[in-house]
Amino acid sequence: MTTRRDFLTGAVAQNGGTEAAQAPSPSLRLPADGHTPRWAMVMDLRKCIGCQACTVACAMENNVYEGSYRTHVPVYEIETEFGPVPAMLPRMCNHCENPPCIPVCPVNATFQTEDGIVLVDQDVCVGCGYCVQACPYEARHLDHDSGTADKCTFCVQRLDAGLLPACVETCVGGARVFGDIRDPASAVSRLLAEHDTRNLKPEAGTRPQVYYIGLDDRLVSEVEIEAGARALRQAAGPAPDTTHHEEA
Repeated sequence: MTTRRDFLTGAVAQNGGTEAAQAPSPSLRLPADGHTPRWAMVMDLRKCIGCQACTVACAMENNVYEGSYRTHVPVYEIETEFGPVPAMLPRMCNHCENPPCIPVCPVNATFQTEDGIVLVDQDVCVGCGYCVQACPYEARHLDHDSGTADKCTFCVQRLDAGLLPACVETCVGGARVFGDIRDPASAVSRLLAEHDTRNLKPEAGTRPQVYYIGLDDRLVSEVEIEAGARALRQAAGPAPDTTHHEEA
C-alpha cells in the first residue's frame, strides 16, 4: 500500500514496478547520474518587483486557503540618502539544514527528505501548532479546512513530474532561481559562487537553504509577513548621513 509519506518522499518513483524501472523517470528528484540532490532557492532581489505572481501561482497550485500563504512578498519602505524606496522580501519555508520544526513535533509528522525538502505528513499531523511556533521565519500555518500544519513544499509534486516550483515558473522578473546545490553546474550553484548571498535570521542557527542576492541589512531579521509597507522605515528612523563633508 502506498502511503502519503511514500508519495511525498518519492519512494513510489524510486521503488515502482517493472514499467517504472524500464522507463526513464521524469522526476527532477532522480538525476540521471544517480546522485541525491540538495534543493535550494536563490531570491535575486534586484529583479523582484513585488507583483505577487508567485503568491497567486502557489495558492492555485497547492490549494492554499484564502488569507494563508506558502509564499508571499511583503513590500517594505526603506529610507535611503535619496529618500524612501520600496524593498521586496520574498518569503517562504527555508527548508533548513537544521529545521527547528522537526524535533518539536510530538507525532513525527514533520520530516525531511534525503534531498532536503521539509514536509508535513498531514495524515499524521494532529494540528497542535508546535511547529508553527518553532519556525523562526513564520513560514507555517494551520490549514483552515484540515486543521493540520501547512507550508511550502518546493512544489514536490511538480518536481516529481519534472517541473519547477510554481512560483519559479511564474516569476515575471526571473527573481526566483531553484536548483540542486550539489550540482556545480546548476544555476543555483553558479549564483552562489558569483554573488555575495545572505540568509534570513542567521542567528537562529537553522542553516536555511533560501539565499538572497541584494538583501539589505535592515531586512535580515525582518520576517513578519503582515508587516506594513512603512513599518521598517518607521522602526529604523532616519538613514545615516552618507554625504561627504570637507574637513575644516
